[in-house]
Amino acid sequence: MPQTVTGVIARAKGAPVELVEVVVPDPGPGEAVVAVQACGVCHTDLHYREGGISQDFPFLLGHEAAGVVEAVGPGVTEVVPGDFVILNWRAVCGHCRACLKGKPWYCFATHNATQRMTLTDGTVLAPALGIGAFVEKTLVASGQCTKVAPADAAAVGLLGCGVMAGFGAAVNTGGVHRGDSVAVIGCGGVGDAAIAGAALVGATTIVAVDVDDRKLEVARRFGATHTVNSRETDPVAAIRDLTGGHGADVVVEAVGRPETYEQAFYARDLAGTVVLVGVPTPELTVTLPMIEVFGRGGALKSSWYGDCLPSRDFPMLVDLYRQGRFPLEDFVSERIGLGDVEAAFAKMHRGEVLRSVVEIGGGA
Repeated sequence: MPQTVTGVIARAKGAPVELVEVVVPDPGPGEAVVAVQACGVCHTDLHYREGGISQDFPFLLGHEAAGVVEAVGPGVTEVVPGDFVILNWRAVCGHCRACLKGKPWYCFATHNATQRMTLTDGTVLAPALGIGAFVEKTLVASGQCTKVAPADAAAVGLLGCGVMAGFGAAVNTGGVHRGDSVAVIGCGGVGDAAIAGAALVGATTIVAVDVDDRKLEVARRFGATHTVNSRETDPVAAIRDLTGGHGADVVVEAVGRPETYEQAFYARDLAGTVVLVGVPTPELTVTLPMIEVFGRGGALKSSWYGDCLPSRDFPMLVDLYRQGRFPLEDFVSERIGLGDVEAAFAKMHRGEVLRSVVEIGGGA
């Protein structure tokens, strides 16, 4: 029978979030119900609340989550009740042209649960990124559940979005290798994950760039070898100076602004790579001289979800975390309850936290 649980919604553009009762259907074919244990408070959730993603209010917020499968529908073989899973918002179809080319991380036909969760009055909810995890239990497509070894849900759940996006931008999209020089512009959760990824694979020079000295200090903890406050210093000149006058092999832009993208473009070495992982708003544009694009060679890339394949990357990173080699717990600034999401948005806006994480069912 359908269950009624507590969750957090954004009812209208810019309005404070609300704690409400949510009706979760029994899972249908290809679906699963997951008891959520923890969910990170991501900028994307704030974008939903502000109407920056779509106007399909009300939204059931939350998407960066881990928990335990409670029930599955007919035909589900990927997971069984009792599995500890990280939720992902790109359920690979296996049949589209990207999947058939052997590049499932680009899957063009990712899917969500067919049924919809509702309020008790029948109002249909739009789950953030097809997940909706600021709730005690959520209904998702079974392909959105990635089984991993049991671990602290607050830490590993962050692989569901921000940490995976940053790590993957450096390692998967940017192709950082041992001995490379790397610059990361924007040191929030995504940027710090890019730094941690570059450090893990052996980059020797890792330059963190931000306008906030507090964030730069945190970036050092994740592996930055040098920091640049771009309010005080020209970041392009600084990155070149720190890389023998050449520029970095890989520059990750984790802000999503034209001015920082231009900095990334000019701060890379000849034949170097720029990776855009910061999400721009639709009206933004960037203008570059074509002769510079041609003459510098290399690659200008964007990174979708860190170009990750959840079934491959999540278990690997959880194993590295359990071995003490990838510091996922350091991304967790505070552990809060469902009723604290609005306050967490304010802390995020003020730059006071790397990640607030809502704990619902306790850690695994």
